[in-house]
Amino acid sequence: MSNQHGPRRARIAFSDSAAKQLETITSEAELHALDRALVVLSVDPDAGTPIPGTATGPQLRQYIDDIEHVRVLYFVTALRTVVVVAYIEV
Repeated sequence: MSNQHGPRRARIAFSDSAAKQLETITSEAELHALDRALVVLSVDPDAGTPIPGTATGPQLRQYIDDIEHVRVLYFVTALRTVVVVAYIEV
């Protein structure tokens, strides 16, 4: 039996600070651009590049979409099912 659905997407969750940043976005174009970036990350959490740091916590990554002018800092949970967004720049 073939799988009719694509691979499972990761859930997107926001840190408190990212949620506050999200509340300040009022432009429909900026919301659309951010939504597109979050869809990319939900489909492929490894789409971003690692940010050098210590190995004591989760590996921070950044995803930059130069066309939509979006930057998202995030980390992926150990089970790779949730992407936690730490910072949003639109």
